[in-house]
Amino acid sequence: MAQESAYTPLYPKGKIPNAKKSNIPEIKETDPNGIVRISGVTEPAMRYYPADPAKSRGSAIVICPGGGYTILAISHEGEDVAQAFASQGIAAFVLKYRLPSDAIMEDKSIGPLQDVQQAFKLIREKAEDYHINPDKIGVIGFSAGGHLASSAGVHYRDVKIDNPQNISLKPNFMILLYPVISTDTTFGHMGSRQNLLGKNPNPALDHYFSNETQVDKETAPTFLVHAEDDKTVPIENSKRFYAALQKNGVPSKLLTYPAGGHGFGLINKTTSDRWFNHALEWLHEQGF
Repeated sequence: MAQESAYTPLYPKGKIPNAKKSNIPEIKETDPNGIVRISGVTEPAMRYYPADPAKSRGSAIVICPGGGYTILAISHEGEDVAQAFASQGIAAFVLKYRLPSDAIMEDKSIGPLQDVQQAFKLIREKAEDYHINPDKIGVIGFSAGGHLASSAGVHYRDVKIDNPQNISLKPNFMILLYPVISTDTTFGHMGSRQNLLGKNPNPALDHYFSNETQVDKETAPTFLVHAEDDKTVPIENSKRFYAALQKNGVPSKLLTYPAGGHGFGLINKTTSDRWFNHALEWLHEQGF
């Protein structure tokens, strides 16, 4: 098992951009299934899981847990995933990002994106300390965390943080699990849309965060996983993003399962097949 660090602040000097003063407490709860959920994040942080040195090729991955932009499913879509990647030679960073809220942010729509951009900035700044290659840092996201991960992948040029050294904020690869991709009202996840953008978002902002419309030829290689019977986030999200990647000639793969529903994390209990093994094989093929 990887020897993870403690969570370390994303903004070490304590000045968190786009933040309002609030008394909202961070709450950590465990449900009857053993899934740990965190809410009320006002001090974003990340936890480092070093790669097994015998297997490392210098790759690393930032992990964005899901939770509808309401909570973070920090265990089965975060820390468990980090341990799996680290054991296979890929350094992992679990991102405890701020959840969009008018109570804690001046502009709630950009808060999560700021935090994932800051994570990429910090990891690349300290790549030597982490024993990783700054050109082999990807992102994985689950559900709404998949929306955040894909946002990192299509909006990296639109820098939302202080970045005087102009460090690249672009993921070198993406892995998206049953992701919320779009804010389109016909197939997007309306809960995530409302939490991020509000009830009646500006049409330009709506378009901006419909990430299937933002793909171009420079978008990073992407591996997607989705169950066809997902009733929470329709598989159309992954299909639209995959179609956009293919149209732009971006190396990409969509792995679908007939069943599994939503939120299965590492293990889709309806099958003995493991998406994680396919993802590792794909990463190897892509040179990561």
